[in-house]
Amino acid sequence: MDFNDQLRRFFGTDDLDTLTPAALAGGAEHMRVEFGLETDKGRRFAMWTILYMLDAAPDLDVAFKDAADRDAARNFMDMMDKSVDG
Repeated sequence: MDFNDQLRRFFGTDDLDTLTPAALAGGAEHMRVEFGLETDKGRRFAMWTILYMLDAAPDLDVAFKDAADRDAARNFMDMMDKSVDG
């Protein structure tokens, strides 16, 4: 799953800075719907990370039934926080 391909698929561009707030919200909603339908764990996690970076991710207890997946998501969140702070 290529990051830029996913941006083009859900947002119609790989440059999110060009989107209006409404277009960004619409793309995020489209991604959330497909996230809910996705059955592949790796693809779900990748989609969740993009949604997290857009501040549109579902809560961990809703997004991931498996505790290991929730832990991986928490680790990603910590890593992102450190990259912003550092």
